[in-house]
Amino acid sequence: MLDLVLASDLLVAALVGLAVGVEREWSGHCEGPDGRFAGARTFALLGAIGGFAGWFFRLDQPVLATVLVAGGVLFPIVAFFTAMQRPGTTADSTTEVVAILVVALGATAGLGNRTIASAAAAVVLVLLAEKSKLQRALQRVDATEMRAALQFAVLALVILPLLPDRAIGPYEAFRPRSLWIVVLLFSGLNFAGYIARRAIGETRGLGVTGLLGGVVSSTAVTLTFSRRSRDDVAQAEPLAESLALGVVAACTVLVPRVLIVSTVLQPAVGLAALPVLAPAFVAGASVIAGVLWRERRRQAGVARSDGVSGALGQSPLGLRASLQMAVAFQLVLFIIAWVQSNAGNTGVLVSATLLGLTDVDALTVSMTRYGADATRVAVAAAAMGIGVLSNTLLKLVLVLTIGAPRYRRHAASGLLILTAGSVIGLWIGWP
Repeated sequence: MLDLVLASDLLVAALVGLAVGVEREWSGHCEGPDGRFAGARTFALLGAIGGFAGWFFRLDQPVLATVLVAGGVLFPIVAFFTAMQRPGTTADSTTEVVAILVVALGATAGLGNRTIASAAAAVVLVLLAEKSKLQRALQRVDATEMRAALQFAVLALVILPLLPDRAIGPYEAFRPRSLWIVVLLFSGLNFAGYIARRAIGETRGLGVTGLLGGVVSSTAVTLTFSRRSRDDVAQAEPLAESLALGVVAACTVLVPRVLIVSTVLQPAVGLAALPVLAPAFVAGASVIAGVLWRERRRQAGVARSDGVSGALGQSPLGLRASLQMAVAFQLVLFIIAWVQSNAGNTGVLVSATLLGLTDVDALTVSMTRYGADATRVAVAAAAMGIGVLSNTLLKLVLVLTIGAPRYRRHAASGLLILTAGSVIGLWIGWP
């Protein structure tokens, strides 16, 4: 039985090398005046060398294993420098680097970690085969996006590990690392929304833009679209229904956003919130589907530039907004801890109503912390439902007070349907 396991390990090691070698030959890197040193057979042998090295490590023969690994690694290095001596050779070391990696993956399989070796080999093959697509994607990345990605890496990989992971302060409500994870979570959501808007385009319909803008801030979308409906009535009047659709879409996407965040941070709270929030989402999705179906029948493809980019912020991470939300979240934690100790669950629900008017995200994260106690899960879910309801009512007030008449009629109708869905959800999930 042991021999069969060993044979499987060595077979995977060789197959990893063979797969990489086949890709190298298929892509033409082994032929022509710029051909590299190895094809399918050589790569398979390099994988086998790594596999036997891993086996020798398991046999407590480190010297022999080290010699094999060193030889397997030295071979592509020498081949690279030899190739560079040829006139006109392109300075491309991908094949040689991946050969070294094949030795390492073979050793991983030889040590008994076949799954890890196979998974890593699959990733390597994708990176090699999709070279042109990766290059085109990188060409589309501008300086702002690259800077945002690097900033996010610093926030996640440098700052986060340095923060203490313990509760401090009054009521033990201040957890620095958990608070920073909140910043990372919403910065990541902001970045994802930014990339999605750029990939799909901001000129393919106000409904789509409102949906994507709702990932960042549904309130910002509501304010922007409401102002636009009044600022240039001649242009905005024909777009009134599309502007209203964008607002309903932004408010609808708030529901899955709350569910995703709560489920990631506290799965029990997210599950309990599902029946509370689902009716509101169904109501909003029904409004969106109805409008799109009606527009398709009319074949009235209204266009286009939405003008919300500036309102949603120029930073892909939305770091300032994420930090402000984290500060608000921390204040809410203190308030909820105080309310809990003095007024019980009723006070928490009242606080949720008020907080929903300003920051549903802070309320969501706060309620996931509050629902860490299994006895409070239902109350936390209901509080999130109340927050979504009060936030929808706030947007209804904004629409009615800022929007132009035709836009106001369409947007208010959609928001009232969302409100009815929220009320039904609260009735279903009331603790």
